[in-house]
Amino acid sequence: MLFVPGDRPDRFAKAAASGADAVILDLEDAVAVENRPQARAAIAVWLAEGVRGVPTWVRINSVQSNAALADLAAVAPAKPDGIVLPKARNGDDVIQVDHWLQAFEAADGFAQGSIRLIPMITETAHAMLSLSTFVRSPSRVTGMTWGAEDLATELGAASNREESGEYAMPYQLASAGCLYTAAAAGVAAIDTVDTEIKNLAAVEARARASRRAGYSAKLAIHPAQIAALHAAFTPSEAEIKHAERVLAAFAAAPASGALMLDGKLIDRPHVLQAERVLAAARRA
Repeated sequence: MLFVPGDRPDRFAKAAASGADAVILDLEDAVAVENRPQARAAIAVWLAEGVRGVPTWVRINSVQSNAALADLAAVAPAKPDGIVLPKARNGDDVIQVDHWLQAFEAADGFAQGSIRLIPMITETAHAMLSLSTFVRSPSRVTGMTWGAEDLATELGAASNREESGEYAMPYQLASAGCLYTAAAAGVAAIDTVDTEIKNLAAVEARARASRRAGYSAKLAIHPAQIAALHAAFTPSEAEIKHAERVLAAFAAAPASGALMLDGKLIDRPHVLQAERVLAAARRA
């Protein structure tokens, strides 16, 4: 999911054609306060033209700001595919946006829940202490993601990464919290952005680690990252073949709870993992 500044309409079509699986037109951090009115107008025009190419989402401002409702009022009538909610403090913030969207959908004749929602659930210390409140989310919530930059600012950290380039412990905790919360809610876990745009081998390596941990998608801040992210999140031929063998082994012995394959014991959780690998391969 590729972020694009909402006040750069000259980049909208390029982003849609970049190879990203979805585009997020940003009204929050990437747009100066004085530019938000023109950004809202540009996004509304782009959405209304109906030539999106890929699912197009909008990141609004936080619920506690004065801008969130103005953002929704500007873009909801043009029916974005979804809304990204930053700095969600708890489940109540998500419910508030759900209520606003219900009202806009009713006013514009859209089906209830047709505008989806992804909250960013770790960007404040308050949110980190309230992760369980996000589990009972409205049905329009289809994924959850996290952020390390705003959290580092709130914690007063000099950096959110170790000298090795890996996230420091508080931010690893935030990432794990997102994975647990999304799994408990039954929605997709979407990994945060990687700010590196030159060392794409490092971007791909970190994205592969994200996928191994359980993330099914990742946010991007530059088109140069897209190929690396696709490579990381697309199952390899070896993974696909192993998954097929796991399913074939259990298909041949449907009454078995556990089997030996390549000298290792496999059971029903391995079947679910294999099914996920093949589903990801089909999507790719």
